[in-house]
Amino acid sequence: MKSFMQTKENIERKWYVIDASGQTLGRVATKAASVLRGKHKVTFTPHVDCGDYVIITNASKVVLTGRKLDDKMYYNHSGYPGGLRERNAKTMIENYPEEMVERAIKGMLPHNRLGRQMAKKLFVYAGSEHKHEAQKPEVMELN
Repeated sequence: MKSFMQTKENIERKWYVIDASGQTLGRVATKAASVLRGKHKVTFTPHVDCGDYVIITNASKVVLTGRKLDDKMYYNHSGYPGGLRERNAKTMIENYPEEMVERAIKGMLPHNRLGRQMAKKLFVYAGSEHKHEAQKPEVMELN
């Protein structure tokens, strides 16, 4: 019996919605990264983008445990001398909740062009509304 190798021509993609309100950031991120990668499917192939689309709502209501709100730092650098910008998780969740969740998920994907291709299937919204109702997404529960 031959082992099955998935190709990009025979991929069937679904849409999933994850409600992040009251959930910890890491739990939401690991579940979303696994679905984006396609590891929840029987036909998972590591070198093919066989994952599904993920919509995350209520990103502003995600929870961080411990002292992470004050201690966890997010860094950006402009490329110029003295161009380092650092923000803690409290300012990120108040001002940029979508970026905080996206960074957590993208950090769990492969760091190459395949990972960038997977990250394009991620949609994060701070509120409970999203614009993907036409795709008829399924609600995914976090255990």
